[in-house]
Amino acid sequence: MTYCVGIKVQEGLVCLADGRITSGSQLSSAQKGTMIDAGEHSFLLMSSGLRSVRDKSLALLRRDLAAGGCRTMLDACSAFCHCLRRVEEEDREALERSKLMFNLHALLCGQLNDDREPQIYLVYPEGNWIEVDRRTPHLAIGVTSYGKPILDRALKHETSLRAALKIAYLSFDSSRFSSNDVGFPFDLYTYTCADRRWRAASFEYDDLVEQRHWWNANITRLAERFPDGPWQDRLLS
Repeated sequence: MTYCVGIKVQEGLVCLADGRITSGSQLSSAQKGTMIDAGEHSFLLMSSGLRSVRDKSLALLRRDLAAGGCRTMLDACSAFCHCLRRVEEEDREALERSKLMFNLHALLCGQLNDDREPQIYLVYPEGNWIEVDRRTPHLAIGVTSYGKPILDRALKHETSLRAALKIAYLSFDSSRFSSNDVGFPFDLYTYTCADRRWRAASFEYDDLVEQRHWWNANITRLAERFPDGPWQDRLLS
């Protein structure tokens, strides 16, 4: 499994992808975010699911884009969905004979030439998709249940890019803490509307020791300071 999240706020995008790969008892790491050249601009694709399906879909997408770039993220999403359906037609039967499920979820994030603002699309294995909106400015794939609460509680469209970075990390940390299928290293990407520029960095376990200790200590203190009330009297002597 994996954990990938895309966040859209007023200032731009924050995207995170963990790097843990599990296969039976084997553990390794791999980059799950890929920058795709779409002409004058690039967009980010993050994925969860069978890596062979991902790699073949990306190979077909790059070939199609080389023949003619995309002007909008909707064009890019449609092109990827077309490639994914083609892989499904060619490979599903063989995968199922090997007792493997055809499975790929993807997040496409970016802003291309004719887009008025950045976009994030979540693509399902069937080739259909949903789009991020202002009311819920995040989309996630993989092991999503543990990181979702802090995204729902703390994140708004008006949240600053700097704060969104912290929230993205904390959502990953919650997923990592509660699931063996999510872990370091992880990759962070930001896209700023002001200069229409992507930035990226990778982080290992030791890179955020101070932040991790601070969060663990303070969340424990908050639980201890949670207000007492009459509801406790029936349970405590």
